[in-house]
Amino acid sequence: MSATKDLRWPCDTCGAELRFAPGQTELRCDHCGNVQKIPAAPESARQYAMGEHPLALGLRDDLPQTAMEEAQTTTCPNCGALVEFAGAGHATQCPFCATPLVIDTSTNRQIKPQALIPFQLDERTARSAMSKWLGSLWFAPNGLVEYARKGRALSGLYVPYWTFDAATRSQYTGQRGEYYYETRTVTVMVDGRSEQREEQVQKIQWYPASGILGRVFDDVLVLASRSLPRDYTEGLEPWDLSALQPYSADYLAGFTAEGYTVSLADGNARGHELMAKAIANDVRRDIGGDVQQINSINTAHSAETFKHILLPIWMAAYKYNSKTYRFVVNGQTGKVQGERPYSVWKITFAVVAIGLLIAAIAYFGNAQ
Repeated sequence: MSATKDLRWPCDTCGAELRFAPGQTELRCDHCGNVQKIPAAPESARQYAMGEHPLALGLRDDLPQTAMEEAQTTTCPNCGALVEFAGAGHATQCPFCATPLVIDTSTNRQIKPQALIPFQLDERTARSAMSKWLGSLWFAPNGLVEYARKGRALSGLYVPYWTFDAATRSQYTGQRGEYYYETRTVTVMVDGRSEQREEQVQKIQWYPASGILGRVFDDVLVLASRSLPRDYTEGLEPWDLSALQPYSADYLAGFTAEGYTVSLADGNARGHELMAKAIANDVRRDIGGDVQQINSINTAHSAETFKHILLPIWMAAYKYNSKTYRFVVNGQTGKVQGERPYSVWKITFAVVAIGLLIAAIAYFGNAQ
């Protein structure tokens, strides 16, 4: 996105602003209904989108100029989100925390997105999924559920992610535990008299274990935003990354995109953490036995590459009783995550009802 001019998508029929139509490859005019096709990406763009940047070059800030851009952004004064706007997508409040925003002309040099997953679900479908999810929550305040159902629009947001590829070689040491059983005699009381019985006691025999494992990681996904809790976005997984399309600003028409606020280095560190968890599971399987202990894992990473991509999320930030509740909907699958509000009155009523039920059971039990 250019820092020197505001991208616009005027309708070629009436001049009004076009918006990307989720689930389609076209732009639509809300004013006259005109439809304009998004041109198919050339093969060179597809190869670039599916390609990878060498991680070492990115960490040295030594990527070619064609991989960089100057983006026009607005920083939320409350949560620090780095928000970009496209065409009719100019908003008056932060999509993450509902704080009013003033559009400024700040620019931010950053790595250009290579690819994105276009929105597949429209706003009405996403709101329906969110309302259904809210309605399924026990002890959620009725007022919040109704407030969310009143038709207030959700924000369509392209959220930044890093993906990392690597080949790993891990040397480990540990122990393999195998169960065995011993019989012992114990004394128990039966009808006031002591009796001796035999019982089986489980024990573990440990054996040393070591080995070398290799693994190739492809598209390890790391959130590149600090504006949403990680458990929200990880709860939206899995994403079908085979649906990635070459980045085109046309897909942003009428939507908002967030610039990344997690650096490539920090994202790579998180990627290594995710790889380490997978490698530890590989080690446990390799050790075998009934139980395992891992003493050490030393991993070397090679052939490391990365991509910067955007993924579609519908988001609502509702202020209710002076508190902001945030809900996110996967714009590809409709999966919902969000904060878990509780109604004190519902909880109190449930506790009282359970107490009365227990008292009634005890009363009728004693009466018999």
